[in-house]
Amino acid sequence: MTPSPGPNLTRRSLLAGATAAALARPASADIRPVLNDASLLNPTPVMKHLRPKAGPAEPLVELLRAELKAAATEKRPVAVGVARHSMGGQSLPRDGVAVTLPGGPIEFDSKARTYRTVAGTRWWDVIKALDPQGFSPAVMQSNSDFGLGSTFSVNAHGWPVPYGPFGSTVRSLRLLLANGELVTCSRQENAELFGLAMGGYGLFGIIVDLEVEMVANALMAPTFETMAANRFSTAFIKAVQDPKVKMAYGRLSVSRQDLFDEALLVSYREAASQPAKLPAVAQSGSMTGLSRELYRAQTGSELFKWVRWTAETRIAPNVASAVATRNSLMAEPVVNLAGRDGRRTDILHEYFIPPDKLGEFIAACRALIPPAKAEFLNVTLRYVGADPDAVLAFAPTPRIAAVMSFSQEISPAGEVDMIQLTEGLIERVTGFGGSFYLPYRLHARRDQLRTAYPKVEQFVAAKRRHDPNIIFRNQMWDTYFA
Repeated sequence: MTPSPGPNLTRRSLLAGATAAALARPASADIRPVLNDASLLNPTPVMKHLRPKAGPAEPLVELLRAELKAAATEKRPVAVGVARHSMGGQSLPRDGVAVTLPGGPIEFDSKARTYRTVAGTRWWDVIKALDPQGFSPAVMQSNSDFGLGSTFSVNAHGWPVPYGPFGSTVRSLRLLLANGELVTCSRQENAELFGLAMGGYGLFGIIVDLEVEMVANALMAPTFETMAANRFSTAFIKAVQDPKVKMAYGRLSVSRQDLFDEALLVSYREAASQPAKLPAVAQSGSMTGLSRELYRAQTGSELFKWVRWTAETRIAPNVASAVATRNSLMAEPVVNLAGRDGRRTDILHEYFIPPDKLGEFIAACRALIPPAKAEFLNVTLRYVGADPDAVLAFAPTPRIAAVMSFSQEISPAGEVDMIQLTEGLIERVTGFGGSFYLPYRLHARRDQLRTAYPKVEQFVAAKRRHDPNIIFRNQMWDTYFA
């Protein structure tokens, strides 16, 4: 049974008021830093915010060892982040030490088709470094703002196909444990820790650096197909199984009246003509500004949801640039779609659907989303190959990932509405064998978490074995695992 929201509303109101009062006070040396994440709903006081300078890994390791030793003595939690684009406090340690990892140099091995860099390096810096060498990340998150270590910690996926999550392309990494020991982890060495840290949300150690696979960059040409939504799953799986298709994604119509009636499938193949020298990577395309304005105009407007869908399915395929390099397609920053209304915040959901169950997912969304107060702005569909490595695997078999964006009012009522919508969608998705993604708001019930992630007890037992003092701790641990 879902608890009554009444007492939680009162506590949230009091906490919000107390936080606002604290932030309004004049700064002084004895006021703790307050950090937040991309949700804007998690102002969290920390004892210390450590921001090491960029550079090679070895000096960073010594600095982090000293911090871990001090945190153990003081019995304070430690949590690590880079851009803090999670939404449920996964990188926020209340009254603890928050570490923001810096970037560092990038080393290449063209023969092995791998690169190595420190965990705090952003994807945009990786792309910029690989591009002149003729290479591209095999898999990365769909935006270039995030850090590599964070991507491994949430085991994010992208839209290159037919890959699994990012972890499937990581050859090895070095992990700094709670006791200060630095260990190398791979599928052959410390394999248990490798699978625990992959999608482990920083709870098993600090990722220092990673060795990651890269592929050749190329000029890519798109194909656009509009179809009824009930045809999408079959068409999508057929596309990703075509060895000529290198990248693919889908979209569904989002207006309340026509919710998920129509689908768009976009697939990219290498262009027939490849220049002797590829154009340098560009971080945003010519349609970026128009896309942002149309995207934001959807809030509160069913008309603009229709206009945007028409622009994306009927106009953009004819006026957008026909080709782009693989690197340019992957270099889009998340800020391109950022909102400017301080009364609202963008909240992401993500569900991983067995391909033959997409119809059931569509039916669930049609039942639950239109009555909600949150504005539904977008859903992008991506393919995720099976993940045999991560203990908390969200795709134990091939899945279609539905990445959903909502605009939520920043208020207790907006939060209650989002909790109820999230619980309802998770209940439907787990009911037909799907799962949900963990970097977002911590609105799932514990029983729902255990249904979607059947190895949770194994994960928690391993955590207590490798980190008995629970030094690595965040709001996710406190909510779901403690």
